[in-house]
Formats: sequence, C-alpha cells, structure tokens
Amino acid sequence: MNFETVIGLEVHAELATKSKIFCSCPTDFGAPRNSQVCPICLGHPGTLPRLNRKVVEYAVMAGLATGCRIAEFSCMDRKNYFYPDLPKAYQISQDAYPLCLDGGLTVEGDSGGKFIRIERIHIEEDAGKLIHSRDEILADYNRCGIPLIEVVTAPDMRSAAEARAFVSELRTILRCLGVSDCRMQEGGLRCDVNISVRPTGSAKLGERTEIKNLNSFQFIEKAIEYESRRQIDILTAGGTVRRETRRFDEQTGTTHTLREKETAADYRFFPEPDIPPLRLSPADIEALAARLPELPAARRKRYAALGLPAADVHILTEDRALSDYFDRAIAAGKHPRITANLLLSEYLRLSEGESFSCPVAPERLAAVADLAGAGTVNASTAKKLAARLWEGDFDPAETVLREGLGQICDEGVLREGIRSVFSENEGLVAQIRAGKTAAAKALVGKCMGRFGGRAEPRLLNRLVDEALKK
Repeated sequence: MNFETVIGLEVHAELATKSKIFCSCPTDFGAPRNSQVCPICLGHPGTLPRLNRKVVEYAVMAGLATGCRIAEFSCMDRKNYFYPDLPKAYQISQDAYPLCLDGGLTVEGDSGGKFIRIERIHIEEDAGKLIHSRDEILADYNRCGIPLIEVVTAPDMRSAAEARAFVSELRTILRCLGVSDCRMQEGGLRCDVNISVRPTGSAKLGERTEIKNLNSFQFIEKAIEYESRRQIDILTAGGTVRRETRRFDEQTGTTHTLREKETAADYRFFPEPDIPPLRLSPADIEALAARLPELPAARRKRYAALGLPAADVHILTEDRALSDYFDRAIAAGKHPRITANLLLSEYLRLSEGESFSCPVAPERLAAVADLAGAGTVNASTAKKLAARLWEGDFDPAETVLREGLGQICDEGVLREGIRSVFSENEGLVAQIRAGKTAAAKALVGKCMGRFGGRAEPRLLNRLVDEALKK
C-alpha cells in the first residue's frame, strides 16, 4: 500500500517588543538567569496583567501580511497545564476568539506553487526554560511572559520540503515586517509539527502525532522524514499509531514519546478574567495596514521583472535591509543586474551580523555598476572598485580616470601583449597545442595579468583563441 504524509504546523514566533506581554520586564536575550522577572510574570498572588499594546499591533500586522481576516472582537483565555516552566500553572493565550483568521501563504510546493492555509494567528505568553542536569532540573523564568504569536496552519503540506518552505517564507515575512527577529538558534522561532500518514487517495486523516519545539529548518525536515517512515512502518506491520506528543533527538535523528497528547478539554480553557476583550475598529486595522512595507513576494516579482536570476532574487528578498539597500542603489543607476552581482558577491560576504549593513553609499555602488555597464571598466575592475569603497569613500568615475583603470579594448594593444605572453610561456602554449585545452585558462589568465586585469574579457578570449589557431 502506498501512503501519503499529511502535515500541519504550529509556528511560535517571539515578538520584538522591548517589554513582556503583561508587564514591563525587558525581553533581552542572554541576560543572567532569572534577572528579568517580576511578581507579574512569576505569577505571584494578587498581581494583575496588563496587555502590551505593541503586541497587538505586531500580531495584526503579521495577520495582514499573511492574508488573514482581522477580528474586530477577540479575547484572552487561560490555558491550564501544570509544568514547572509555568509558575502560574496556566498560560494566557487565545482560544475561542483569536485575533487573526483564515489566511495563507503561497510557497514552492512539490509540484510548483502551493497555497498553504493559515487557520488562525493568536497571541500568547511564552513559558520559562528548564535546564536539565544529571541530578536536578532548574528553571530560568526570564522567558516567562515573552510575547508570542502562534501561527496555526491547516494540514495542507505533504512533504518535509513543503513544511520547510512554509516556515522559511513565514520567517522572511515576519523579519521584513520587523515584528520578530526570528532567531531560531535563540528560540525566537520554534515549530511544532503535527504529522499523520494515510493511504494515498484517502480523504480520511490518519492518527497524528505532534513533534515539539523544532528550532531549525534541518531539524524540521529530518523530524518529519523520520516520523513519516515510523508511522508507515507501524501501519504496514498492522499496528496502530498512538496519538501522542514526541520530541526530536538531534543526535540520533529519531523521535521519542514525551507524553500522551492533550485535548482541548485537558487544558480547561476559560476566558481570562483579568484582561478585558480586545476591540479593534476598522480604522485601527486600516492604520496598521498602512504601516506594512512591500512584502517579499511582491519584491520577488518586481526583481524578476528586472531580469535578475532566480537565485539572486531569493537572496535579495531574504533580508529587508539588503532589499532596501538594493532598491536605493538601482534607483540611482541604470544596471540592476550588475548592481545585484556586485552587491551579493562583494558586500554581502563582508557584512556582519544578523541583518545586512554596509558603509558604502548605494549611489557609489550604482556608479561602479554603471561604469561596468557602459564598458568603461570590466567586471574584474568593477569588483576591485566596489571592494575599495568598503574601505573608504571616493568617486569611482574620477578614480578610473586618474588611475587609468579603464578597460582596454584596442585590438592592436591586446595582440601585442598576447604575443609577448606567448613567447614567455612557450611550454604552456605547447601543452595547449598538444590537446591539453585546460591549460588555455591559465594562458588567458597570464594575458589578463599582463594588462593589469583591465582587458575586455570577451575580446581578449577571442584574440587568444585566434592566436592559438595561428
């Protein structure tokens, strides 16, 4: 029997607010343990939460950017469960009336573009972190009360690749909006995978398991692939898949049982009595919609229309700071493809940090690209100029004139230089004539070196080829 895998995701993204969701404690990552806590986020008796307005704004922007309908009425609920990383013994979340509903994203699926439905996006507080050792379990409550959005999809994905594509696209959008830094290595974006298998063509969903807290694209793919095989093996052998929560072992690439899967009844949801319902007017929603930047999908379409290679388009739209820099550069110049090539080959590798930063004015990069596009300098010289600009500012056109960096296109000058190189490298020429064509690249390199890298490449290659044939 053939089986297909059915996947739904619950993606948790920490919001980039300066304070927690219900108190004024800071949200800095890496602070000393239990140094960013107060009676409210520790759940002391008699304390009252107060909802952070920025959390609601960021969640609405995420909903708008993913095509969701924003609820004008929503409310907070208590989700009860008893784990030591939640000192209150409940989590404030949203259940019956979430903030965002019925959205979706188009991603690259197994057979082209595929629309993945988003059932809901709701806000909630994060739990603390447990530190396990051989003899004890310690609790760090700094993360308690960090604001989250949870993005819940429909079971629309059929492979690990599709799940990865969805999480990647969501991450790109949230970073573009500036509502989350999505640093997966810091737990800023985590994914719970709900997975089941069923006979191919069946409309009935199989029994599912949930794999908790996957925080890398690689782990998401590996966990899905392993769990899918595990369930298929069970069904093929005539067994039954149990409904349970599992964890992924990064060392072995396998999943293991954590506990039986809770149901909604286990959580005993009820309306949070200390926080009034949220009421948003159409004007509120429109004001937040006006704050949305150009989204990655729209940018990709615009860059593709410029004739950029698909790989360059993908990289340029991964980071909003990089996209913004590129837009300013192409607005100042005439050659977007050359600009993109210089930006990605020279500046992206020099940039440090999570987000792109560059000391070179976009107009300077555009000037270098225009010199290359006009044939004034060749690609090699353009890259050298771009690299020099990183070290200090100058006018590229003036520097090319002053230092004689212009491209050499005079056939007579090039032929004379080629003859000299041939006479100095008779052994290399003999190898080429003997059939060792790979040596031709080395000979062209020596010819280019004779002209200080300034020869027009296509013309130089043609003239070297002609000289070899003679």
